[in-house]
Amino acid sequence: MRGTRPLTIVIKLGTSSICDEKTHEPLLSNLSLIAETCIRLRRDGHRVILVSSGAIGIGLRRLDLAKRPKHLAAVQAIAAVGQCRLIALWDELFSHLRQPVAQILLTRNDIADRTQYLNAANTLNELLTMGIIPIVNENDTLAVTEIKFGDNDTLSAITAGMVNADYLFLMTDVDCLYTNNPRTHPDAKPVEVVEDISCLEVDVSSAGSSLGTGGMSTKLTAARLATSAGVTTIITRSSIPSNIFHIVAYVQSLRTESAAPTPAMSRNTSSAALSSLMNPQDPVATSTLYSATQIPAAEQQNVITGSKPRPQCPLHTRFVAKPRAIRDRYFWILHGLKPHGTLVIDEGAYHALTRRDKAGLLPVGILDVQGTFAQQECVSVRVGRLDEEGGFEVLGPEVGRALVNYTSVEIGRLKGQRSSRIQELLGYAGW
Repeated sequence: MRGTRPLTIVIKLGTSSICDEKTHEPLLSNLSLIAETCIRLRRDGHRVILVSSGAIGIGLRRLDLAKRPKHLAAVQAIAAVGQCRLIALWDELFSHLRQPVAQILLTRNDIADRTQYLNAANTLNELLTMGIIPIVNENDTLAVTEIKFGDNDTLSAITAGMVNADYLFLMTDVDCLYTNNPRTHPDAKPVEVVEDISCLEVDVSSAGSSLGTGGMSTKLTAARLATSAGVTTIITRSSIPSNIFHIVAYVQSLRTESAAPTPAMSRNTSSAALSSLMNPQDPVATSTLYSATQIPAAEQQNVITGSKPRPQCPLHTRFVAKPRAIRDRYFWILHGLKPHGTLVIDEGAYHALTRRDKAGLLPVGILDVQGTFAQQECVSVRVGRLDEEGGFEVLGPEVGRALVNYTSVEIGRLKGQRSSRIQELLGYAGW
């Protein structure tokens, strides 16, 4: 893979790939293979980030505890012990081959502030430029439910989006995504390529290990997030990390052979994200919207067909990156912030926000305000339709996120009104 252009590759390891589920002993042979793979990628000129779970599992082993406690404070204390040992273990493995590593611990609060988000992204990029492999984990010692990413699958996808990665590898204990749980259904078939996750019909009910928080459903969530940022996402077996080389070489060869986009991909560029709009007529929000309804449903295939024989490649599932990526500030609004409320807008406002010559969100297009929020806080955006009785019905799930220029109380006064009345209703012009 030395001939391939330099790539940025994020590799995520779950707890089950790092320590034994029953004894909690670190899987040294597997960790050594991962370290060797990362170093080989570095020597080929690629930029590598490792997202590593396992702090609680390693902490249980360090303290000779049989199982994970139920109380949050105890779990966080064990994570503090385990994280220290975990990074020491990684540092020792990488030091044998003279590869420096760095520890990055994050919570959602760390990236909710735009300045801190940029600082984290800049630090990661500077480490990569210096030839250092960042090892990222959630700061379990500080994180509580309100500020947790939830699982390291999501954290790895956000990390990949922050650095505009080319590939995200979600390493797990199975070869790929199956139509059903292969452990209980021998007839389950592998799913090799996914172009539209919304059309995917698979059983993801099985949970992760007893030490971890993830499972296949969280990997699909991470894949949806990462592919929206233009990151090709791969699910493959963690016990054979050398598969990464073969998979990247294979995907890169496919891109070389079909450099011209297919018609389906060309149509799939409708409105992945809207620009940040500061309309002179006092738009209510700086919007970043996405529209799932405008993405054509691609038929999922379990095999790749073509005129040439398929190159040998390890079994894996590849989630195709969206051709029009959501990046930088728009990615941060969509995935770095937690919504503090909801704006319900009418269909006319939605079409104005998603058309090619985009407009700002004006008060007249707002049907309802839900929740309490301040200026410049994130809100969820949904579409509604007025009914005959003067009420409205919400038509579907969230269609986007926005940073609001007014508080929830102010927007409540402005909803349904023309922009020319803002000063009259509020006593000041505002934004």
